[in-house]
Amino acid sequence: MSRVGNKKSLRWVVKVGSSLVTNNGLGLDRSAIAHWAKQLVELKQSGIDLVLVSSGAVAEGVSRLGLKSRPRAINLQQAAAAVGQMGLIQAYESCFMEQGVHAAQILLTHEDLSDRTRYLNARSTLTCLLELGVVPVVNENDTVATAELCFGDNDTLAALVANLINADEMIILTDQEGLFTADPRFNSAAELINEASALDRSLAGMAGKGSSLGRGGMQTKVSAARLASRSGTNTRIVNGRIENGLLRIAKGEALGTLLKADSEPLAARKQWLAGQLSLAGSLQLDSGAVAVLQQSGKSLLAVGIRAVNGSFTRGEVVACKNESGEEIGRGLVNYSSDEIKKLAGQSSDKIEALLGYVGDEEVIHRDNLILS
Repeated sequence: MSRVGNKKSLRWVVKVGSSLVTNNGLGLDRSAIAHWAKQLVELKQSGIDLVLVSSGAVAEGVSRLGLKSRPRAINLQQAAAAVGQMGLIQAYESCFMEQGVHAAQILLTHEDLSDRTRYLNARSTLTCLLELGVVPVVNENDTVATAELCFGDNDTLAALVANLINADEMIILTDQEGLFTADPRFNSAAELINEASALDRSLAGMAGKGSSLGRGGMQTKVSAARLASRSGTNTRIVNGRIENGLLRIAKGEALGTLLKADSEPLAARKQWLAGQLSLAGSLQLDSGAVAVLQQSGKSLLAVGIRAVNGSFTRGEVVACKNESGEEIGRGLVNYSSDEIKKLAGQSSDKIEALLGYVGDEEVIHRDNLILS
């Protein structure tokens, strides 16, 4: 059963493609943007945390600059993105402000999510914005990304953001009804796939090509669903022009194609983390901290740390050991080894005095901690 419409669905990533955001390549479709913003605010008011991933900067820049088509040269794409991003974020900001909700612009590159320190920084910022009731609007930072580092499409970016924030659902709004058994534009016998596993490899052969306005297509959506599933995120591919489509999905209506993950978000996320961990050092914990981690599933605080071994930076992986030197878990640290040495044994309210800045309360957040 899908977690969409279930009361446990508290965090969604919604991705809107260029073909929807732009008015057939003639600039932004502001009425459509306003329609999605209104739905997102209603969902937010119902208790769902939302991150919006929106394409359209390059397409809007192409329109503003009077170009005949999307440029192939990377420097022209970057210039178009710089011009178009201004209009894109202005449109979203005005639409959300009309609903009494603040929006925030987040521009990311592949490096931001592959580097552990930047990964933690991005996660921390997005989490803070959600706690403040803000709707983050995420796009690829096309103005600095190179051909080698581009996500290639915002479907992939949306999946990485879903991994980043432990999303329950990723909703990909597109100009198609969903995923079909063949490309319906060329095969009249193609049938809509209502539900499938995100890990079903046969789906790739059913997807067609994308449009001229964006870099994606159904192929990238299927790949993105597989990527999002590693954190237990379900993906729904649905026509973004369906009236109140997002609200109808939230009520449990089976629109478009649901590509299901095989496990719950937190368990899958920790499995993913476990597969890429190489230790940079270790933390020796007192018996109280060990008991809290093992029995209560809470985060590791500085007060429970007795000693620091090794030299490491924020975002690296360290082992957590008991007083006998046995490993009881491992995770991503929010502070460097030098900083943790200053914090060891101290309460969280002393972090600012000891380090000179207000940092994370946790040395290792429970979502980034795997017990042995």
